[in-house]
Amino acid sequence: MGEKDRARFFRAERHDALEGLTAAFRKHRYEPHSHDTYVVGIIVDGCEAYTLRGERHYAAAGNLCFVNPGEVHDGEPAGHVFAYRITYPSVALLRSIAAEITGREPAGAPYFPKATASDDEAAMLFLRCHLQLETAPSTLAADEALVSVYALLLRRHAILDHVPAALAAHGRAVTKVMEFLQSSIDRDPDLASIADVAGLSRHHLIRLFKRETGLTPHAFLMDCRVRAARTLLARGDAPADVALACGFFDQSHLNRCFKARVGVAPGAFRRA
Repeated sequence: MGEKDRARFFRAERHDALEGLTAAFRKHRYEPHSHDTYVVGIIVDGCEAYTLRGERHYAAAGNLCFVNPGEVHDGEPAGHVFAYRITYPSVALLRSIAAEITGREPAGAPYFPKATASDDEAAMLFLRCHLQLETAPSTLAADEALVSVYALLLRRHAILDHVPAALAAHGRAVTKVMEFLQSSIDRDPDLASIADVAGLSRHHLIRLFKRETGLTPHAFLMDCRVRAARTLLARGDAPADVALACGFFDQSHLNRCFKARVGVAPGAFRRA
């Protein structure tokens, strides 16, 4: 694998703009972040260490990995290196496959209760599927491989129709703040204004928001900016324009924050 980090993004547009990543990391460490998609992948060499739902997990070669939308996680080599192949399926894509499995439209969305799984058959099929998607995504063979392996993973490792519990009062306050920050990516709101949105003191807001989301309000805002940047870069916008539109100080600031959460630089992501 060489002595340097390497990573390559690709997209399979016909599968609800499915994104994929092939990477080997020796030095790169992911900042805590989340996705509005699922993360489904396999470790192909070494071991990755990451924190998810407040627990430290270790995924070794051959292990499948799952992260649900909105779950904060990080990632780094547990040792000298880890290499993996990852996909980022949308909620709509996995809900549609779950509906095909059950024969009905689910009220909720699939949910993976475990962060890792050892499943040799599914791992082999996922690896083959990922290779097909990376080299020839717009083919019938790739279509069949993707639907088949996602269906297998959902049947074996997911709750197919998960409906989240109703939010408590503090959960509604956190949701208000999340929505406010999502609409504020091009600004730098002060903490007092954010606390007013929640109806909480500044100190209480920081503690509660971190407890409920895994991120401080500032870290969540940076996460929102990177998500927005992904969308703009994917449609072909120039990184300098994206930096300005998404509230980064400059393109260098975008580069640092983007790579720390996505694994590749904005220019490489845009080219994909």
